[in-house]
Amino acid sequence: MLTLKLITEEKARVIAGLEKKHFPNAAEAIEKVLATDKSRRETQQALDACLSEQKKAAAEIGKLMKQGDKAAADAAKATVAELKEKSKALEETKAQAEQELVTLLCQIPNIPYDEVPEGVGAEDNRVVKSNLRECTPNDTVGNWDVNPSLGIANPLPHWELAKKYNLIDFDLGVKITGAGFPVYIGKGARLQRALINFFLDEARAAGYTEIMPPTVVNQASGYGTGQLPDKEGQMYHCEVDDLYLIPTAEVPVTNIYRDVILDEKDLPIKNCAYTQCFRREAGSYGKDVRGLNRLHEFSKIEIVRIDKPEHSKESHKEMLEHVEGLLKKLELPYRVLLLCGGDQSFTSSICYDFEVYSEAQGRWLEVSSVSNFDTYQANRLKCRYRPEGAKKPELCHTLNGSALALPRIVAALLENNQTPDGIKVPRALVPYMGMDFIEL
Repeated sequence: MLTLKLITEEKARVIAGLEKKHFPNAAEAIEKVLATDKSRRETQQALDACLSEQKKAAAEIGKLMKQGDKAAADAAKATVAELKEKSKALEETKAQAEQELVTLLCQIPNIPYDEVPEGVGAEDNRVVKSNLRECTPNDTVGNWDVNPSLGIANPLPHWELAKKYNLIDFDLGVKITGAGFPVYIGKGARLQRALINFFLDEARAAGYTEIMPPTVVNQASGYGTGQLPDKEGQMYHCEVDDLYLIPTAEVPVTNIYRDVILDEKDLPIKNCAYTQCFRREAGSYGKDVRGLNRLHEFSKIEIVRIDKPEHSKESHKEMLEHVEGLLKKLELPYRVLLLCGGDQSFTSSICYDFEVYSEAQGRWLEVSSVSNFDTYQANRLKCRYRPEGAKKPELCHTLNGSALALPRIVAALLENNQTPDGIKVPRALVPYMGMDFIEL
């Protein structure tokens, strides 16, 4: 969440940032935060004064008793009793103000960096890079008219290819669990495993430490990374145990550093993790969610960094280069989008999406989001570091990205590499698959 220091000292910039994200009633929300904080501080001052007076009055009781002035001592005792009741009431008022302040802050999103473009939604996202052609500052999703022509006659969509080559059984997944839970079979399962190992090996070669975290988390973890209370409707909730199935490995891996003070020399921390991910995707339907396009359970490799503020932009750049390198090695047509303010997530300061082109569907599929959250998550997590020689710790910056999410990568690989003889396996995956072609 945003820090009170930032809101207090840079109120105008905060309000402008919230308006860029199209957060409703931004100025009103910030004024309410400031008013609640003022009330909290005034109550704290009143409580401190009351406790001080109470201490003095209590000290007088002993003196008066020694002097034999019982009446005055009894009066002092009555005063102390009244002050205790007043202190109790002030403590309750302060606690309520503190809780209200936290609630208000949790409802306010992160503010975008200056380089984030204005815009309302996905059509306004800026296309900043592609392996199809050079991009210009005026390229947006809305006016992008460059799609590859892969020369495939009558290409089949991946759900038909999956059935033809017996790679994925969507109907069996419905039988076992429900829609959005496919069953990977034979070479389809082998392709999944090949991609997972390839992505993890690439992450390790780039200096990431592999983590194998739990796939269920508690409320504190969901709160720490901003999934709660913002996205509880999209998370599967195990009500009896009050645990949540993770929507991404970002949640457990980043929460490793909750309530931790790191040494500056240990930064940046670079972790990666393969997990199954679970998203309810309530209300999703239609052709855009067919097959692997949108699932309730899917595999994903996540990269997470914890860094100091002055180096986090460099870390973000390195993460973007890492994801782009994966797509190059998979020989997929891709483009990189800088998300506009209106399409950014609740918690990010800046986010780039990677999309690959789907030949049979004639559309772009998102396969990765790489975000810098500045101090927003760290403030929730109380994730801090101690600069060398400093007495007080400072908030870290947190970053994460998909490297990569498998379902739409698989969809694009199947569709873009189909031939009359089978499905060609990208050269980078051949050592992992043990074959050049997926054949009948």
